[in-house]
Amino acid sequence: METTDVVIAGAGPTGLMLAYELRLAGVDVALVDGLPARTGESRAGGIHARTMEMLDQRGLLDDLFPLGRAMQAGHFGGLRMDFSDFDTRYPFTLAVLQSVIERELDRHATELGATVQWAAPVVGFDQDAAGVEVEIGGPNPRRIRAAYLVGCDGGRSAVRKLAGIDYVGTDATVTGMLADVELTDPPAGTVFAHRAGAGDFSAIQFEPGWYRLLVQRHDLVLKRDAELSFEDFRANFTELAGTDFGMHSPRWISHYGDAARQADRYRVGRVFLAGDAAHIHYPAGGQGQNLGLQDAMNLGWKLAATLRGNASDELLDTYESERHPIAARVLHNTRAQTALGRPGPHTDALRDIMSDLIDMDQVRHRLGLMISALDIRYDIKGEHPLIGRRVPDADITTAAGATRVHELLRAGRPVLLMLDGNDLPARPEWHDRIEIVAATRHSKQWTIPGVGEIPTPAVVLLRPDGYVAWASEKPDAAGLPEALTVWVGAPA
Repeated sequence: METTDVVIAGAGPTGLMLAYELRLAGVDVALVDGLPARTGESRAGGIHARTMEMLDQRGLLDDLFPLGRAMQAGHFGGLRMDFSDFDTRYPFTLAVLQSVIERELDRHATELGATVQWAAPVVGFDQDAAGVEVEIGGPNPRRIRAAYLVGCDGGRSAVRKLAGIDYVGTDATVTGMLADVELTDPPAGTVFAHRAGAGDFSAIQFEPGWYRLLVQRHDLVLKRDAELSFEDFRANFTELAGTDFGMHSPRWISHYGDAARQADRYRVGRVFLAGDAAHIHYPAGGQGQNLGLQDAMNLGWKLAATLRGNASDELLDTYESERHPIAARVLHNTRAQTALGRPGPHTDALRDIMSDLIDMDQVRHRLGLMISALDIRYDIKGEHPLIGRRVPDADITTAAGATRVHELLRAGRPVLLMLDGNDLPARPEWHDRIEIVAATRHSKQWTIPGVGEIPTPAVVLLRPDGYVAWASEKPDAAGLPEALTVWVGAPA
């Protein structure tokens, strides 16, 4: 029987990101997918600031960035929001197709030794106290024995169904349609969420020569397996827009609804869910792909630490306790955005008021930081305002020269950062599990999005995903050993 450490079902962005994280930590993975091959469908159209930061933490952003296009704004229910004053190196949305992200993540994961096994659906599993035996179907049926199984296999997840996990929420009330096409008579600029009749339409150029056309209809609900032809799409688009912009040569056509569902559990024993297998929602604000990639980053290092024997099983429970509320919040705000798109004078009045409110910095920041995930704060014990938040990517200088805080996380290991000449602590109990870095700060203040400026701490314990596990303005403050035990493992 084939054996491995982790079986990952699903080779989309979430599964690929998780495979990369695990291989970076030296964990063996079997990455399987029921599809016969990668479809090349463009699907999601961009990533937000926090996702760009996390990719940068691993050194994966430099190759991806030139393949996209920076768009200085986001939106809430089609109402434009300026992101340019958000305190991040990436105060914008990067318009880059999911197919491009999959290709790049596949390449990087393959370089680390993770390869996708296609036509290999998960059709069953049995788990016990020591591991899980996964049954693979398809033309090469077999069983794989692993320590853990992670379902990253989409909204119709076989792993979720086999695990008996409920997928609760609300049914679709709206149909969205999209087509990636060429245009003979394109609009002069970007058309975004232009309201007309029973819905709205958009025309956005993602790549040279190619446009993504979208239609949102509130008077129509299509079944998930309904076929949408190019002529059907053209007719629906033309009905709302009054023109088809000379669309031709469709590359991809799809439709989707606003069903919003979330797994009531992300873990059953040794089986986990991530990405769309754990949550689906209307793609309002472009949050779905980001949510899945961040699930993978949160889970990956925790699985690796547990497999190395450094961490207790309780660390794995924090995956659900941290990520479930974040997805619930996304479902909540996408329902609100769908409501803001409904046709009629009542919604028109609501949109006018919301537009005025979004012009206020406090409202714009509240909504924009939520959409971009820069405001996430996990429930981690400690009083310092940084604890539980993503660490700012501050400029620092180490013995090796000038660098940035996020570059310290390239190896995917916990980092204990000592600033401004504070003595490096003697922590032999954890010396083989953490990187201890002494650095000089360039600024006496760090800025937390949504909070403001705080004094730069003297010592910071960073989790591999870039969130602060512990921080203090005093280098000798109590609490560090306890934080190391929780997040890095019991002392050797």
